[in-house]
Amino acid sequence: MDWFEQIDGYCERTDFTYWSEPLNATTNLAFIIAAIIFWRRSAGVPMARVLSGILFAIGVGSFLFHTHATIWASVADVVPIGVFILVYLFVVNRDIVPMGHWYAVFATALFIPYAAAMVPILNQIPFIAISNFYWTVPILLVLYAIFLRKRPGIAQGFLFGAALLCLSITIRSLDEILCDVFPIGTHFMWHVLNGIMLGWMIHVYIRHMLATAPAGR
Repeated sequence: MDWFEQIDGYCERTDFTYWSEPLNATTNLAFIIAAIIFWRRSAGVPMARVLSGILFAIGVGSFLFHTHATIWASVADVVPIGVFILVYLFVVNRDIVPMGHWYAVFATALFIPYAAAMVPILNQIPFIAISNFYWTVPILLVLYAIFLRKRPGIAQGFLFGAALLCLSITIRSLDEILCDVFPIGTHFMWHVLNGIMLGWMIHVYIRHMLATAPAGR
């Protein structure tokens, strides 16, 4: 594999110069700003700080991809996203469901076969196939919301996050489709909405942890 092979996957990119995707690159500030905000709000909630740190890494990795546009930068882009999904699932399983530590690890690991099973199914659906893997996340959030329906604060928080993510995935999928009529593309809006959505999901977790903290903590 040539780690320095360049990739042109977005409407905004017209060549392989560093700033060929100015909007796609600079809108990664949405992740970084959200990470800083929730890092400051997560005092006393250690895993929320971990999530905020990963969110910061998502912004950096995505910036690298939308400037360098290489395979190595693509890895730097997607790995923090995958890590965020798994870490968030773990804290939901351990602290919100809740279940014991090792049960939470096992339940989190089930995301891998779940996604592996869902992607081929989603791949059969026109338009959905464009962002097939990403759709597995809002579907899972809805399933968790149903499971936690007797706890409306959590369930509603997850449903709002799922709705916001559905909107952002739809916008991401329209990028190349609308390229002829919208030359700058729509991918930059995926960054902005996802920065808001991931920040919101950290907020839901922090709110739960603070609400359930022992008195006097």
